[in-house]
Amino acid sequence: MEKLIIEARVNEYAMRRHNRHVPWTSEEIARDAAACREAGASIVHFHAREENGAPCHDAARYAETIARVHDVCDLLVHPTLGANTLSASKEGRLAHVLAMARDKRTRPDFAPMDMGSTNIDAFDPVARRFVTTDQMYLNSTDTLMYFAKEISVAGLKPAAVVWNLTYLRQAMLFHEMGLLDDPVYLGLTLTEGKIHAGHPATEAGLDAFLNNMPKTVPIIWTVYNYGGSLLTLADKIIASGGHVAVGLGDHPYTELGEPENAAVISKFADIARKHGRGVASPAEARKILRMP
Repeated sequence: MEKLIIEARVNEYAMRRHNRHVPWTSEEIARDAAACREAGASIVHFHAREENGAPCHDAARYAETIARVHDVCDLLVHPTLGANTLSASKEGRLAHVLAMARDKRTRPDFAPMDMGSTNIDAFDPVARRFVTTDQMYLNSTDTLMYFAKEISVAGLKPAAVVWNLTYLRQAMLFHEMGLLDDPVYLGLTLTEGKIHAGHPATEAGLDAFLNNMPKTVPIIWTVYNYGGSLLTLADKIIASGGHVAVGLGDHPYTELGEPENAAVISKFADIARKHGRGVASPAEARKILRMP
């Protein structure tokens, strides 16, 4: 069985209420990236943030962060397009990634494609009401076709994120059209907490993806749990040949104390070794994913 690819999801839009170690600034993200590399990660995924933790959509901040990561380690870099940039045009949402790809120092290795649209309103289980009622994560087929073509021209690897089976089916159609190359890098998204847009973070929720994944398509699949811990499913994922994308951006991992991202990565690396799978270096991950 191939080595485990661990993607460190270091911050997303997480604040520090439950874990003070969530990195926000470019310096903090780069520091965490280097530590995660030592702990066994091969990819770092990040959202640019302001010094106070607010989302930052400044292209210069993204470029600065990637340059700092490249200065301190060889991790493959996976920036976001940003859920909060959906008011921008399809060209505007991808512009910062394409601009960074033209400069070796700021070049990312991946660009994400969330393969469909869904409601992402937060639900308050105590009050039994939605906190919001009008939040749409909108990714039209036209937008995704534009992303796929431009990401390919830029020489980056698309990370095809699937929140449910309709997203999975869309991704397979894109592969059939030649818009996603072999192997398709699929991010199977589970959700817990306030967001219910993904499959539940249970064995059944994961199996719904795995049982509907075509056997004839070369796929490398990894698993996210947005809003929850992935530890309860780690053994199943790793024993089944999957990969993991984890970090403080998704969950504070207070069951491990108050860890930094590197400690979370180290925990999953230990589980991989228990199952006889080593952890992939960035170069090995690039080879597994057949990246340029």
